[in-house]
Amino acid sequence: MNATMRSVVLATALLAAAATAALGQQARDDIIAAPKLRANVSIAGDVVRIGDLIDNAGPAADIAVYRAPDLGTVGTLSTAQVLATLRAHHVIGVDTRDVQSISVARLSRNIESKDLEADVAKALAHRNGLGDAADLALTFDRDVQSVQLDPSFTGAVEPVATRFDTRSGRFDVTFAVGNDTSSPAAKLRFTGTAVETLEVAVLARGVERNDVLKSSDVIVERRPKSEVGNDGASRDRAVGMQSRRQLRAGQAIRNADLAKPDLVIRDQAVTLVFRAAGLYLTVRGKALDAGTEGDVVNVMNLQSKRTVAGVITGRGEVTVSAPSAAALPGERVPALAAPESARSEKISQARTPAPAPVAVAANDRAPVTRKAE
Repeated sequence: MNATMRSVVLATALLAAAATAALGQQARDDIIAAPKLRANVSIAGDVVRIGDLIDNAGPAADIAVYRAPDLGTVGTLSTAQVLATLRAHHVIGVDTRDVQSISVARLSRNIESKDLEADVAKALAHRNGLGDAADLALTFDRDVQSVQLDPSFTGAVEPVATRFDTRSGRFDVTFAVGNDTSSPAAKLRFTGTAVETLEVAVLARGVERNDVLKSSDVIVERRPKSEVGNDGASRDRAVGMQSRRQLRAGQAIRNADLAKPDLVIRDQAVTLVFRAAGLYLTVRGKALDAGTEGDVVNVMNLQSKRTVAGVITGRGEVTVSAPSAAALPGERVPALAAPESARSEKISQARTPAPAPVAVAANDRAPVTRKAE
């Protein structure tokens, strides 16, 4: 056998060996790539395809076999049902791996109802005289439910139309949510009424006129601004104050309903006080008026039976001024100094000599004698 023949035989042998190896590799690949059933499936579209249900589906992967469950929900398929559907499309030899049923979850973008309510409040904030979003109480015509959108809608929830009527309190707000595709934006519309509210002090029980409010008498609630206006009292302002009038339980407290508590009550025994430099006098008296700190009231001196006016300076204490101190019996009141102008005038008069008297001729009415010529 010459060299040429030996080369041809050797090449033929090598080709045969390569073909045998390729067939063996294909057989092994076919064994490895056998279709296998999935126990859990998550899809983003509106149909379920064979490639979603099994691994290594091959050319049949894009064939749609079921309608997908609703957005954000989960459906279940029995293994027997799936195998029957696969055989109808000539997919056989599926390894079930002892899976009894397949769970199919539909992916979605979930927007919570509380977030939607907050978005509506933000859209209405400071519109036509409304306040901050946190101060708005919204009542929707329909209960706000969480919204499920296709995962491709990744855009922000943006208001595109906002209307509010100040007289009726009605609102109409429309949002748009963009997506990653060329599809139109999703539209969400909400209608209802909006009321601006304030945190105010509210009575936990009814109180009578002149009652002093205790901590247990006052709670904090949100009330419509139209109910209290800008005069709503805070809890800190209300506790310890005195009611100017009778108030019922559950009533919002206004600043105008409150006053400083009376330190002196009519017909109450009080202490009359006179203060001056180095002098402090007191005497018992009877209040003829009621009032709080700083009020001027009339008080009867129980010793002299005279009535004086004084300023309330403490609980059961009334301070009188210097002129009224004369009504305090048995006490000497310091003499008031003369005004500076009066003292200057007296000194000036003492230093200036009195003018000399002016002589005036007396008229004795004697007859006048004419000189003789």
